[in-house]
Amino acid sequence: MDVGLYSKMSNSNYRQIISTMIFKLPTEIAIQKLLKQEDTDGDKKITVDDCGPKSFLITNTIGDEIAIEGTFYLSNLLQELALAKKQNLEFATIDMAHIQENPVDRISRKITDYYWHGLTRTIDEAGLAQILSDEKTNSEFLFLYVPYGENEAFVYYQNLEKSIPNFKVVQLPQDLSEAFLETLNKKPGLLSLALASKNGKISGVPFVVPGGRFNEMYGWDSYFIAVGLLIDGKYDLAMAIAENFKYQIDHYGKILNANRSYYLTRTQPPFYSSLVMDVIKYANPNKSWIKRHLQSIIKEYQNVWMQDGKRLTDNGLNRYKAEGIGLPFEVEPGHFNDEIKKFAPKYNLSTAEFEKQYLERQLVDSELDSYFVHDRSMRESGHDTTNRLVNVCADLNPISLNSLLYKYEKDIAILIETVFDNSFHNSENVAYTLEYWNIKAQDRKILIDDLCWNAQNKMYFDYNFIKQEPHIFEASTTFYPLWAKLCNVEQAQDLVEKALPKFLMKGGIAGSSEQAVANLSADAPVRQWDYPFGWAPHQMLLWVGLLNYGYEEKAQEMVYRWLWLITKNALDYNGTIPEKFNLETSSHKVFAEYGNVGTDFDYITEEGFGWMNASYQYGLTILNADLRMKLGECLDPDEVFPRQL
Repeated sequence: MDVGLYSKMSNSNYRQIISTMIFKLPTEIAIQKLLKQEDTDGDKKITVDDCGPKSFLITNTIGDEIAIEGTFYLSNLLQELALAKKQNLEFATIDMAHIQENPVDRISRKITDYYWHGLTRTIDEAGLAQILSDEKTNSEFLFLYVPYGENEAFVYYQNLEKSIPNFKVVQLPQDLSEAFLETLNKKPGLLSLALASKNGKISGVPFVVPGGRFNEMYGWDSYFIAVGLLIDGKYDLAMAIAENFKYQIDHYGKILNANRSYYLTRTQPPFYSSLVMDVIKYANPNKSWIKRHLQSIIKEYQNVWMQDGKRLTDNGLNRYKAEGIGLPFEVEPGHFNDEIKKFAPKYNLSTAEFEKQYLERQLVDSELDSYFVHDRSMRESGHDTTNRLVNVCADLNPISLNSLLYKYEKDIAILIETVFDNSFHNSENVAYTLEYWNIKAQDRKILIDDLCWNAQNKMYFDYNFIKQEPHIFEASTTFYPLWAKLCNVEQAQDLVEKALPKFLMKGGIAGSSEQAVANLSADAPVRQWDYPFGWAPHQMLLWVGLLNYGYEEKAQEMVYRWLWLITKNALDYNGTIPEKFNLETSSHKVFAEYGNVGTDFDYITEEGFGWMNASYQYGLTILNADLRMKLGECLDPDEVFPRQL
């Protein structure tokens, strides 16, 4: 990984000299020549998998020649040429400072300057075309659903029907009954989000999508994305995400899995209070803004999570419980073949015909209906899919969910005390004090300690309230209580010293321990939220949790491991920042369920992936200067932090 310099420039400080040099290259000619020589597998990228000479000669206007050598630098050149191509520039200005840029600085700069913009969307005249062209839209018409009572928005969107081919706007009824929602399966579409008016012009309140095939606003993704936005000073965009959370609660009754019609039946892991707390920390919003959102947080807490018989169980803890019956609409045909083929013989039908009749509700099977209640609830949890939740999710009090709701209760108490002088009224004028919410949090902590903490295993498990026993599956959700600050000192020590080594791999923590999936049959589906796969939200929550309890050195290690994996992958694969990683191979090449996202692009990624971008930016705020330098050299984390294997 080096840059070679020809002839007259033999000065020992040649890298500094090169960094000041500017080259002008004919954009399209240079791209084609570079790809022909170096892109031997034809994927329009330059990666370690290519077998070219890994050396490309460029010449500036005064005759200086430089050989750019090595995968990373060659891919940087391709990316700079791609940016010029996007701007329709006949000649690309190549700044050598960008070609030989420190990889950490380059990744972080790209996230700040390019990727957030590439992921930003609006549901308005300017932004609709991009969203409606989504690859998941396969119906004859492109439907946009507008909430009941949003008459100005309905009129605004109706006026756009004239300019967008096959575009239909439908206003939802006041009663979003299960029967009505089922009818939407035959005409799926997008759900509108908040609009704003400025100087007489209406525009959509922006949001940031995860990336790749995920081209709508996703619930818990949006929180982690907002963390990255706040770090990068994009306060208005992070606050806009909060506005769209509020809009969804006010008009759809919940923060949605995502803003598509078939997600009206399910919510997502609750991070709204954490978003507001982070906005306050970084952006210092006014008291009126905080009040509006605190009222919505309480509304969501009461209506989504604390209604008896839905997501609140008799023992006082919560569960995920999505509405709707049958197959979840968004999966590809054949996704559930392994499950459905168990039932088709009962009806003397082929698997395909049984699935068709079952999906259209021409045929009903109560046992399979029960399976899909759990499956839909698992998707509501965000962990779709994991063996921890398959065919059991709706029977569990997840430690993850109850940690999040504990933090809601503590966050609400803190805001009432610090911002509203211990006197706050919700949107229905009900008065609350910090004592009320502290008691709720304390009661939840007692229940979690009683039902979810396992003193023998030194970790937290989900609790099966039907069987009235712990659901023993070693998952990285066991670290959520560290993040929520609900552990005592001894529990935190057990988690760090006893539990963490079970999940620790070279590039971070896996979604489950290896032992958790060790007894699965060889032909069992490989589920992406289990071992050996690693995800950004699990890393970020762990980092915060370690810092909460004073484990600074361990936090540094865990940050380094994850950022090393992102950096190495970007170095080797043309700047690729994927949705997730295989931690067993330290690679973005994932062969499980849905594969990977954020890896399909030509020449240059313009988006990265939402929460992966955020984890990089957030991790850099934690990492000390010495480790950042080692990260720039991409030093192996097992050499920097030797493990006992």
